[in-house]
Amino acid sequence: MDIAIIVEGKNDRTRLRRVLTEEVPIFCTYGIPGAGQIDKLRRQVGDKQAYLFTDNDASGKRIRGMLRDAFPDADHIYTRKGYPGVESTPEPYLIEQLEKAGLEAYIVYPPPDPAPWSKEDLF
Repeated sequence: MDIAIIVEGKNDRTRLRRVLTEEVPIFCTYGIPGAGQIDKLRRQVGDKQAYLFTDNDASGKRIRGMLRDAFPDADHIYTRKGYPGVESTPEPYLIEQLEKAGLEAYIVYPPPDPAPWSKEDLF
């Protein structure tokens, strides 16, 4: 499945890039997109399955609404209301949301933490 993710800004893209493989293109609206930016996003996404991942604030909801019209078949990924934005969302929560969207094949999982130390390690 060819996919593309659309986010609001470059900080969002940088944050997602840390948990997604390089093969997944991440495009930015760079704020509230105008008609020209929406047309550019349509060309960039092409026939890929679009995923919209915007902030859970007033401007993010407005952008999501505009993108919903431009990409009616897009899947929507949401961040929790308490987080300031995608760029500030903790990586474990980002991964959880990407898994909910069915994108496990594209996730770069962090290495597991080494086993916790025990009192015997002190001797």
